[in-house]
Amino acid sequence: MNAALRASYRFCGDVSRREARNFFSSFLLLPGERRRAMCALYAFLRHTDDLADGPGVVAAKRQALVAWRNDLEGALAGAPAAWPGLPALADAVRRHGIPARLLHAVIDGVGMDLEPSGFPTFDDLYGYCYRVASVVGLCCIHIWGFRSEGGRAEALAEAYGVALQLTNILRDVREDALLGRVYLPLDDLLRFDVDAAELTAPGLSDRLRALLAFEGQRAYDYYHQAVPLIDLVEPVGRPILRGIVGIYRALLDEIARRDYNVLAGRIAVPPWRKALITCGALAGWPGRSASSPTFCARPEDAR
Repeated sequence: MNAALRASYRFCGDVSRREARNFFSSFLLLPGERRRAMCALYAFLRHTDDLADGPGVVAAKRQALVAWRNDLEGALAGAPAAWPGLPALADAVRRHGIPARLLHAVIDGVGMDLEPSGFPTFDDLYGYCYRVASVVGLCCIHIWGFRSEGGRAEALAEAYGVALQLTNILRDVREDALLGRVYLPLDDLLRFDVDAAELTAPGLSDRLRALLAFEGQRAYDYYHQAVPLIDLVEPVGRPILRGIVGIYRALLDEIARRDYNVLAGRIAVPPWRKALITCGALAGWPGRSASSPTFCARPEDAR
């Protein structure tokens, strides 16, 4: 590895150490090459998010994403890179066989948030979840190593991404609605007779509670569907998978425990529980959030 590439990986490691917080410690358990690749991937994701979420007008952000896509394509083709982390990312892509289309899908996903217009159906929302979450998991399993079994592992990683993003959507319903972003499918709003204005109301209506529970059930179903992925990922990647899934699943459990009252304040997993989940994941415990037969598939089971 030449000096320029080492510097690029160092840059990505610094970004991950500073920003990844909950998950950086789990990166440290990976062998050096895979740990560096995870940091390169994380730094790319962080920078892509920042381009879309930072200050500025939509047109300028869209232009920045176009330039960023061109920079990515150039770096993957071996051209000099303007952003310090791109040489490391390109090296990780080559070493671990990460499909470039997954990285382009990440850019597509953040671009969808620039001018949110809602999602008519769950199928439309699914496409968004795939771009902002599932493709991240697909990149990760390429770094960790996995047994595809004819595409089964990839399908399971995709399902986990949808579960995680649905959990985020439930937690952030009010915060997103205040920003003009409604991620709940419009046909579900109609089915439960919920007006978008209710998402920022001071109190939770019975109609909205029923809708959120319905979406929570969807998330639980995707978590349950994806459980077998743990056995298809190489052992070195299993602690990170257990930890990430465990923490997000615990967040969904907490939302369900509070009867889906996400309007009363931001719901979070208590630090002690995160620590317990992380310790269990690192120690190799299966944990009820990952692969235990006591994994619950219904919101009412989590209360």
